[in-house]
Amino acid sequence: MSGVAGKRVLLVISGGIAAYKVYELIRMLRRADCGVTCVTSRSATQFVTPLTLQALSESPVYHDMFSLIDEKQMGHIQLSRVADLVVVAPATADILARMTAGLADDLATTVLLATDKPILVAPAMNVRMWHHPATQANLATLRARGVRFVGPREGAMACHEFGLGRLSEPPDIFAAISDFFAAATAGGPLAGKRAIVTSGPTQEPIDPVRYIANRSSGQQGHAIAAALAKLGAHVTLISGPVALPDPPVAEIVKVTTAVEMRDAAQAALPADIVVCAAAVADWRMAEPVRSKMKKTDDGAPPRLVFVANPDILATLSSPGPDRPSLVIGFAAETDDVVPNAIAKRARKGCDWLLANDVRPDTGIMGGAHNQVHLVTKDGVEAWPMLDKIDVAQRLAARITEWFS
Repeated sequence: MSGVAGKRVLLVISGGIAAYKVYELIRMLRRADCGVTCVTSRSATQFVTPLTLQALSESPVYHDMFSLIDEKQMGHIQLSRVADLVVVAPATADILARMTAGLADDLATTVLLATDKPILVAPAMNVRMWHHPATQANLATLRARGVRFVGPREGAMACHEFGLGRLSEPPDIFAAISDFFAAATAGGPLAGKRAIVTSGPTQEPIDPVRYIANRSSGQQGHAIAAALAKLGAHVTLISGPVALPDPPVAEIVKVTTAVEMRDAAQAALPADIVVCAAAVADWRMAEPVRSKMKKTDDGAPPRLVFVANPDILATLSSPGPDRPSLVIGFAAETDDVVPNAIAKRARKGCDWLLANDVRPDTGIMGGAHNQVHLVTKDGVEAWPMLDKIDVAQRLAARITEWFS
């Protein structure tokens, strides 16, 4: 039986073309014995009909802020607080902006402003809207307030563009809802633990159009963050630039450079667990050029002066009152994987190190699978080739075992 059984979800539907997908989401929730009450924004009824929503949810649908009957029987304040979880799907760029600003000019936004329940948001919008600085700033603000997110996904859109912005599929949203209730009900074996996970590459600017980076996709770090959150940990994911949907974790901090990642990790302390899965650039330009560098007539390459980036893993592993109980690093190697990893763990001072072979022919960096060696003070443990999600779940289980 799913963890949603006996729970009640308030589903806020905003006006986007992807709204039709909520029909299947409602079916899945009702089949799992989860109560669903729908609230539609003004524009949502251009895409889905209240009659269909009512038939599927087996509950009245609310959309009119000034309905005397609704206000007498339910009231927007009571409506905002009778559910166990508020889900906004699809969440357009518009409703995210309204949530950020605290606007309440229709029933949907009034309910969202008045609720004291957890909120899970499933964004859906054009790729350019998603990447717009205003939307990204709104997302950061909402995450800081504790709003949870599922998606968006990457893919083709109704506007014939391609990229991040597609609404997560109903099974993914259902899984996020189920995970929320499972963690809230059981607490999870890592409940009460705070974890910091770094993920993805960093980008170190050379000039306004060029940078130093690597081929890390962030898949492994994001999967680890999701696995720890699923076991009840309060996870802060610090992510470099990636083309991945945000996992359902408590906080996400998006950074670009190694210095920004180091600062974000230190700001997230104290923590019980740190997993440094990001592929951080070892060097950066001493002084990035302010204008685009031009070729010279003789074709001579420019002279680039580099300095070392901060060592985030060593910094977080160093002894002190804020040192996490368990610090885990990664070693991406192309030669002598295990010997280099053993030496790196001793040099950095971390507790565990996951070493992997990232030669191009392995397909590991940027791919969906990973093969790691777990290096600890007690020895080296070889893991088989696994899906990165399986690696994350296996690591999360080992972390749980360590704390127990």
